[in-house]
Amino acid sequence: MFFYITDDDEVFRSMLSQVIEDEELGEVVGEAEDGSFLDAYTLEINHVDILFIDILMPIEDGIETIRRLAPSFNGKIIMISQVESKELIGEAYSFGIDYYITKPLNKIEVISVVRKVIERIRLEQSIRDIHKSLSNVFEVNTINEKWPRSGKKKITEWGQILLSELGIAGENGSKDLLDMINYLYEHEMNSGMEAGFPILKDIYTHISLKKLGNVYSQEEVERERKSSEQRVRRAIYQSLNHMASIGLTDYANPKFENYASKFFDFETVRQRMNELKQVSITTSTHTRINAKKFIQVLYFESKQLLEERT
Repeated sequence: MFFYITDDDEVFRSMLSQVIEDEELGEVVGEAEDGSFLDAYTLEINHVDILFIDILMPIEDGIETIRRLAPSFNGKIIMISQVESKELIGEAYSFGIDYYITKPLNKIEVISVVRKVIERIRLEQSIRDIHKSLSNVFEVNTINEKWPRSGKKKITEWGQILLSELGIAGENGSKDLLDMINYLYEHEMNSGMEAGFPILKDIYTHISLKKLGNVYSQEEVERERKSSEQRVRRAIYQSLNHMASIGLTDYANPKFENYASKFFDFETVRQRMNELKQVSITTSTHTRINAKKFIQVLYFESKQLLEERT
């Protein structure tokens, strides 16, 4: 996250910057000592995500600055307030601030507020990604309608469409997931599934061997296997975020109804929805995912699409 601080107190700006950097909340990309020195172009070229701005400054105060910048600034605004006037704070909220912190600086308060704002930014980004994913799906469906009946797609192509539906087509782990369903399809065609679904470790090992080629050591295979597992788990967790975000926006959404309980345990989805609803500062620490279930469903769903359209 990129931060910009506007405050006439140099010491306060320095202390706030220190907290942001020490806690690894992001990077302070600019400072100004008065609202009159701040403009939309400066915020845009610095890709500012979060703007700190003092409510009282000598030339142009925070409210006047926000009123001027609001039409063009898409980031979040945290007001810095030394006064406790409900009227002033209410006016600031009416012009678009998201939170405010009080002076003198309280490190715990700053960390808590900033993390909430960051989580809100990520949630909104997740929702935007969902809308983008939906647009991509509609485009894919249009292409599918024009696809010649004689043309035969690979299982990975149907898998890619499902990953797009799940909101993770562009994630690093999506390639690993496609390699996994391709391996599972070849495995079932050659050996069948009478012995049951292969264990995840064997699947990860197989796609790691294929990726490394002919020359490799056991240490390289193990390192790649662990990396692949981490990428896949991150991708699955991101998909969980997408599904939970859809559920919060529209619980009756057909995509949510079709995929959420199919790819994830219901309690897991509900827990993540509660975390997002509360703008929790936790990430994946308390939300456990069932990677094996996700991969199994992705494979069987992709296989069904393949068989229905060939």
